[in-house]
Amino acid sequence: MAITIGERNSIRSAFGKALVQAGKENPNIVVLDADLACSTQTQMFGKEFPERFFDMGIAEQDMIATAAGLASVGKIPFAASFAMFATGRTYDQIRNSVCYPELNVKIIGTHGGVTVGEDGASHQALEDVSLMRGIPGMSVIVPADCRECEQVIKFAAENYGPMYIRVARTNVPDIFGEDYEFDFCKAKVLQEGEDVTVITNGETLAEVILAANELEKQGYSIQVIHVPVVKPLDDATIIENAKKTKFVITVENHSITGGLGTAVCESLSYYYPMPVIRLGVNDTFGQSGKWAELLDYYGLSAQKLIKTIKKQIDRYRLVK
Repeated sequence: MAITIGERNSIRSAFGKALVQAGKENPNIVVLDADLACSTQTQMFGKEFPERFFDMGIAEQDMIATAAGLASVGKIPFAASFAMFATGRTYDQIRNSVCYPELNVKIIGTHGGVTVGEDGASHQALEDVSLMRGIPGMSVIVPADCRECEQVIKFAAENYGPMYIRVARTNVPDIFGEDYEFDFCKAKVLQEGEDVTVITNGETLAEVILAANELEKQGYSIQVIHVPVVKPLDDATIIENAKKTKFVITVENHSITGGLGTAVCESLSYYYPMPVIRLGVNDTFGQSGKWAELLDYYGLSAQKLIKTIKKQIDRYRLVK
């Protein structure tokens, strides 16, 4: 049964609105930004709560260190910047000032992956999930649409611990209905299938759904699993459902090294060894271009996924 895809909406705006709502519910929530409040949409919080908003300038390391200090006295800081700068420039501060002392800091990385577009390789974070999931105590969440992003921000505001949340630059299609509930502990099986299990999250979920819908018309049976929480990974759901198919394909707007694909491989290699094909950016930097063209260039568009998934299923059918 085909999964319905809705209209595209700004997930960054959803993030900004969710921050404002969280701020209304909890006066201890503060927001920090690194001179990108317009792009990250933290400006919404700044207008609503100017006394609880801190523009740290182009000083991301200072932003994270300050967030750690605020957390140490009971505040709940959300620190936002482009994913490349929020995780790359600040790795030492995140590791030693946030995660080592287990402080309640929420780090929001917007503009992740090649869909940053024309800003090019210097701004396209392809390693951020890998960097963050490698730090002890850090949770990593990659929401796929606006409704899920809103719920993730609410969850982060209400639950203690360091968290990294990756928010896309692009407008993303609505996928989840009003009855959707984000579950930090569970991956979501959106469609069952017999030929292959495709595991994804973030922006590429919509591309996978479009590909699966088309392949269903061609007689292929695609199982789709959305994994918004890369760490801690829901091993049980992945293993239970991967057993139903011949092999697994992971799809991510990130390097295939260290991200979702690596996490899935680590899990399956230990609990239920089976073939895994990782689709993402293959050990290279991004480049400047239109976001949709880049998604296609790196094999992550629905049309490219249709060809790749179909080819791999046909291959495994022949082997069998």
